[in-house]
Amino acid sequence: MSDNSPVLLVTGGSRGIGAAICIGAARQGWRVVVNYASNKQAADQVVDAVRAAGSDAIAIAGDVGDVAGIASIFEAADRHFGRLDGLVNNAGIVDMVQRVDQMSPERLDRMFRINITGSILCAKEAVLRMSTRHGGKGGSIVNISSMAAIFGGPGQYVDYAASKGAIDTFTIGLAREVVAEGIRVNCIRPGIIDTDIHASGGLPDRVRDLGPTLPMGRVGTSEEVADAVLYLLSPSASYITGSILNVSGGR
Repeated sequence: MSDNSPVLLVTGGSRGIGAAICIGAARQGWRVVVNYASNKQAADQVVDAVRAAGSDAIAIAGDVGDVAGIASIFEAADRHFGRLDGLVNNAGIVDMVQRVDQMSPERLDRMFRINITGSILCAKEAVLRMSTRHGGKGGSIVNISSMAAIFGGPGQYVDYAASKGAIDTFTIGLAREVVAEGIRVNCIRPGIIDTDIHASGGLPDRVRDLGPTLPMGRVGTSEEVADAVLYLLSPSASYITGSILNVSGGR
């Protein structure tokens, strides 16, 4: 792997869709920054997989819901690789199933701080490094939204859906803001994907129950989402910015 190979930072890269993106990126020649919040063992396993694919990687702890955590992520990436060519804003949370009239201010603060503010601030740091306005050479940002932004999450997690609607709008605005500075900004809306995020929201059987009801008759995989992300990061998508791609099996 050459020192001139591009560098990709993936927030929440230690498992699920984030891990699949990291490993797939390595196979396409990216060096990878694997960000994680707390599970160092899982992040180290992704680093090992990236290296087995013939690339270089580093695992960096940092909470995207914390300003100091975001700063430490990017500073560590700077020290290790000295460049940044791509960012995937993948880190995000759901919470337990609740109606809006049950939600606490603390829940909403955490949801929006991680899912919205964290993504915007990570994009800010990426722009400061990649934009030609700031002496960079350009790059690509892919935000991970959700089909919940379309359906609204009633009776489950309207706050999560609202946070992803904000990511959709942020993608369009940022794309237009930095398009002349060499940065493309796009978004993926995954549908029902087989990851552990459903269990973390109190719905461990959601994948099993919903799969047969979907237009394709099955749920998606992390690798299928990763493939779409990697396409938008690649030179093959050089004329695509401000776009939102549904990876939802027709849902």
